[in-house]
Amino acid sequence: MDNTIIKLENIGMVYKTGDVYYEALKDINLDIPKGEFVSIMGASGSGKSTLMNILGCLDKPASGRYYLEGRDVSKLSMNELADIRNKTIGFVFQGFNLIQRLSVIENIELPLYYAGIGQEEAKQMAEEALELVDVTGKNSSFPNQISGGEQQRIAIARAIVNNASIIMADEPTGNLDSVRSHDIMNFLKKTNEERGVTIILVTHETDIASYSKRHITLKDGRIIKSDLEALTSQ
Repeated sequence: MDNTIIKLENIGMVYKTGDVYYEALKDINLDIPKGEFVSIMGASGSGKSTLMNILGCLDKPASGRYYLEGRDVSKLSMNELADIRNKTIGFVFQGFNLIQRLSVIENIELPLYYAGIGQEEAKQMAEEALELVDVTGKNSSFPNQISGGEQQRIAIARAIVNNASIIMADEPTGNLDSVRSHDIMNFLKKTNEERGVTIILVTHETDIASYSKRHITLKDGRIIKSDLEALTSQ
């Protein structure tokens, strides 16, 4: 049985600025099995963010095909892609992206409301997600009242609350010190191993990438390396 959750075939991405065309991705072919923990590395301008945007259904490729859970999503409308994001993918960003005027529990509940889940069920699901990330007694706190590490845990709770099968983590430790960074990475690793969630991590830090099982390196819009257990493990 094919266990592939993500399949990219000859993906290309071109941006236009005035009369100048910039080829951000070139002939990307990639298979990611369900339950894998993958890191994407590369220098600034290598195509990491562009690839993450396509993988996360935030953008459509200029060429090629993208199969997500067996469905060709490369040609879907932006509304259709938004529906997939809401049901299948959880996002964790460097800047946490929590809404400051909402409490911790309300931030976690938000994607559930978009999914049409009722208030009582959403609250219960959000509380369960909060327990999973080991943050207690903060339900009614606001993001500016908790630490950066706690904010990132809340962001992870929001990413997993909808039982997303994939987490896209874009430089998730970029705003954290080393202790909190490794705390967050240990939690993501635990989520991958115990819950079988597929995790795709973008990072420029080797020690952070070492938590993943496969390490993909981009250069000038192309995959130049894909290694299993090639970095020092934690």
